[in-house]
Amino acid sequence: MAMKLSEYAKKLGVSYHTVWRLWKQGQLDAYQLPTGTVIVRDGEQNPQLVHEIACIYARVSSSENKDNLKRQADRLVQYSTARGYGIYKVVEEVGSGLNDNRQKLISVLSDKKFNVLVVEHKDRLTRFGANYIQVLLTQTGRRLEVVNNAANDKEDLMSDFAAVITSFCSRLYGLRRAKRKTEKLIAELQSNSEESCN
Repeated sequence: MAMKLSEYAKKLGVSYHTVWRLWKQGQLDAYQLPTGTVIVRDGEQNPQLVHEIACIYARVSSSENKDNLKRQADRLVQYSTARGYGIYKVVEEVGSGLNDNRQKLISVLSDKKFNVLVVEHKDRLTRFGANYIQVLLTQTGRRLEVVNNAANDKEDLMSDFAAVITSFCSRLYGLRRAKRKTEKLIAELQSNSEESCN
């Protein structure tokens, strides 16, 4: 199935400028009509041409970095296209790498319509436990591909460090409250038990 370049960009969830650049670099299976319209031959409709179907996952810690989120996704689309992968979808999420309840990531991990999950850095996927995710993906015939294994930026790391401290503090104070509540409940039960014995 063929589609206009603008439709293809919308389908991937990336900017028109990104797919235009890919076409100009010869990285898309596309042709130009005499009218100037660029038509992309969509490899997803032809599974024998594309063996690797990629789901791209991009993440930043805060909404202040949304511009970086889009650039991150664009870089991953370029990388995947250059590797010859068919792109199933592009998922962009704002949330801490320490949060284990990111709805978009959970949706990606539950989706079995792709066979390679592409992330820019391992910590874009998660700060801790990436190897567990890799094992789980392998069990379902998929794999994780990390584009850049170098350490990521300090600002994002500091943001996650603050989240760890906040989480520990809230759990610590919550545990103290829970302990006091349990002790109070036990005292009441003992008091009621002694009254019923008398």
